[in-house]
Amino acid sequence: MSRTLTFTGRRAAVAVATVALLVPLAACGEEGTAKDAGTSKGGTPQANLTVLAAASLTDVFKTAGAAYEKSHPGTKVTFSFAGSQELVAQVAQGSPADALVTADTKSMDKVKADTGTPAVIAKNRLVIATVEGNPHKVDELKDLADTKLKVVLAAPEVPAGKYSQKILDAQKITVKPVSQEPNVRAVLSKVELGEADAGLVYKTDAASAEDKVDAVEIPDAQNAIAEYPAATLKDSKNAEAAAAFVAWLSSAEGQKILQDAGFQKP
Repeated sequence: MSRTLTFTGRRAAVAVATVALLVPLAACGEEGTAKDAGTSKGGTPQANLTVLAAASLTDVFKTAGAAYEKSHPGTKVTFSFAGSQELVAQVAQGSPADALVTADTKSMDKVKADTGTPAVIAKNRLVIATVEGNPHKVDELKDLADTKLKVVLAAPEVPAGKYSQKILDAQKITVKPVSQEPNVRAVLSKVELGEADAGLVYKTDAASAEDKVDAVEIPDAQNAIAEYPAATLKDSKNAEAAAAFVAWLSSAEGQKILQDAGFQKP
């Protein structure tokens, strides 16, 4: 009887000692898991980011987003594209998002109280987009004044519309558009569909539809340069991850993607 009790007591002692050793090990494991849960292998905080971006960035940002997600496992980037004036209104109304990229600095300035310090990540320029084959022989800006030509422009409050009016006014050219669109992609769509003979769009927009429209270059002396500032939003719930994405847009990888799409260096 005495032997049985001694053996049982030893087993109990071993069991207690084993548990004592396992508890701190398990705690370490839990602590490590919790610590790493919100960070990717590269050290960038993981998050589901929402980025408000100018419509003219639609194609290139889809490519950029995919590249960013690949190099930053665990981070998902969702874009909401619209005219810069619409994006600014969304920010002012408190729409939940993490970063903002507009097609002009004036739009960004309107919400400077809601953003971090913006950085210009790219530049662009205007071209005349015409129906494929340019059947109306549009060769220069002054041709857009032809009243027989159906011309479409971005609305005056849209960056592309402001740039367009600026260069037309500088050349003293009066254009009566058949419509004024809420963003530059809508202008491009009108020309693509044949609902307009010509329109002023960014060079990158025309390049994205090169099989559907022709692009007529505008000389530098008659053109305007568009700047694209990017900034984090102060109300972002993913501040570190948002800052990492905005910084990446100015990195070598981000810049290569932008410039391969036809955007100019900032």
